[in-house]
Amino acid sequence: MATLAANDWTYSRKLRDPLLAAAGLLMLLLAATFGRHMGQASVRLSPWMIVHLSTILPAIPLGAVMLWRRKGDRLHRLLGRVWAVLMAVAAAASFGLHGLMGHLGPIHILSVITLVALPRAIWHARHGRIAEHRRTMTILYASLITAGYFTLIPTRLLGHFLFG
Repeated sequence: MATLAANDWTYSRKLRDPLLAAAGLLMLLLAATFGRHMGQASVRLSPWMIVHLSTILPAIPLGAVMLWRRKGDRLHRLLGRVWAVLMAVAAAASFGLHGLMGHLGPIHILSVITLVALPRAIWHARHGRIAEHRRTMTILYASLITAGYFTLIPTRLLGHFLFG
């Protein structure tokens, strides 16, 4: 596995800062969503939803940490493995949500992209193709943030929690 010295490759601020801002705003909106939900009559969440949310919610800030911090060291690889497992479980669990939402929707395309791209990104990293690894992981993180915003549409469950 290729090991990189500190700052051998970093994200340009043009890419990193908007993604971090979008992730921060999404976390604030999700906190507001769950804050409002706590005050509402209890809604029974399916086991699939519980698994999905319990893997997505830590993946958002962990991905931001990975985007922000130094790359290629032992901690990067450890946190990357944790993030990849969280994303794989979340993507797989999303397919169990169709009963709650009525059917599989366009947002599930992002789950397929995740399940295909994660092994590719890992393969790229292990074979020293760091630019491809970085590009793939950036696309995956941007997809995670995009999907997070789609879940806040008022007709979806989290959007209903937020907007009532």
